[in-house]
Amino acid sequence: MEYIRITHIENPLFRSMHDLMKEVFPPEEVLEYSLWKEPLEDPGIRVFVAVYEGKVVGATEYRYYEDFQVAMTDFTIIGQAGLGIGRFLAKKRWSDLESLALASGKPMQGMFAEIYDPYRIEGHAFGGVKPMDPYVRREVLSHMGYKRLDFDYVHPSWENNGEAVEELDLCFLPTTEEQVELNADVVAQFLKQYYSFLPNKPKSWHEMVGALEGKTTLALFPL
Repeated sequence: MEYIRITHIENPLFRSMHDLMKEVFPPEEVLEYSLWKEPLEDPGIRVFVAVYEGKVVGATEYRYYEDFQVAMTDFTIIGQAGLGIGRFLAKKRWSDLESLALASGKPMQGMFAEIYDPYRIEGHAFGGVKPMDPYVRREVLSHMGYKRLDFDYVHPSWENNGEAVEELDLCFLPTTEEQVELNADVVAQFLKQYYSFLPNKPKSWHEMVGALEGKTTLALFPL
């Protein structure tokens, strides 16, 4: 299996990846095809596909924020069961992030991820791929060490229509397993930078960020 970075929208592997995204994610979670041009060319956004026998069978997008010493996993797609795609992507991604942190001269604190609450996203089949089932994914990410941040999370729709998506929790994988809280201002500033690309954010998102800025720390709870 190959781990291949995509940096241009014209790459034929990107069309395959985008088709896979549309199969497994709800529409509000998929950025429209043409809007990917700038993100793919952004050196700070890392989009990789897992290619097996010439076919895109998985993908992941992530980024590293040197100022905050944190990473963010935008998404992970497992397109087929029985190939070990999830572990392959996780190991390759973590190795790449460690290299980025080393080059920055500062240690990585951990990695954010938006994780579906399976009890609030029932009814979406996620392409019928069982490893993408939100119950399965949540348990796998719990095993990896992800913890849920203690606040009601609102995610602005990637359709950029100002709608709020509320079926997700913002979680964090600390590099120190014993860590039980995270600086709330880091979370607020990270979210403002992360979603600066979307101009149409719901009122509830702005209220959420304002509330975070009024806190000191956020507890990390088990998934």
